[in-house]
Amino acid sequence: MNLQQLIKPNLILAKPIWYLTADLIANYGLSGLILDVDDTLLGNDDREVSPAVRNWLDETRKICKIYLVSNNFSNSRIQAIATNLDLPYRSRAAKPSRRVVREALAAMELPCNQVGMVGDRILTDTIVGNRLGMFTILIQPPNQGKETSWLGGRSQIFRDWENWLMQKSGINKSGINI
Repeated sequence: MNLQQLIKPNLILAKPIWYLTADLIANYGLSGLILDVDDTLLGNDDREVSPAVRNWLDETRKICKIYLVSNNFSNSRIQAIATNLDLPYRSRAAKPSRRVVREALAAMELPCNQVGMVGDRILTDTIVGNRLGMFTILIQPPNQGKETSWLGGRSQIFRDWENWLMQKSGINKSGINI
């Protein structure tokens, strides 16, 4: 697998996760979604998901299985979010390592090609999904452009670097703007 194949998402959604509609999910033949947590479902500084995310999850769980997989080391934070949303989860995933994502796939009892890996980061979420043959979806963080803590600022620096890497690799990062 070359660099472009490794870092290129199958779908770039230039909006937050709640724009990933049931029609899009069905169009790509997905029966399950593995979701990143921080800057995918909620901001790094947030403790609870927004009503928009909660509504999206309520509708999406009707059509496919959902599993949370986070690199966050705070198991208590991810557990609280997962419990509040009534979703299975794993923290400390060390993505782009495949081990924890494989465990989530096994728990979902779905083949890789029927599961979407959804996240905000190329170097973690997209790479692990592509390495496993999953359908990869890059989304915009729900709090894009809002003032964040030092951690959010660091995330934006990495995101800018990832955008530069995509551009240098010839990947069109504009995505679908719904």
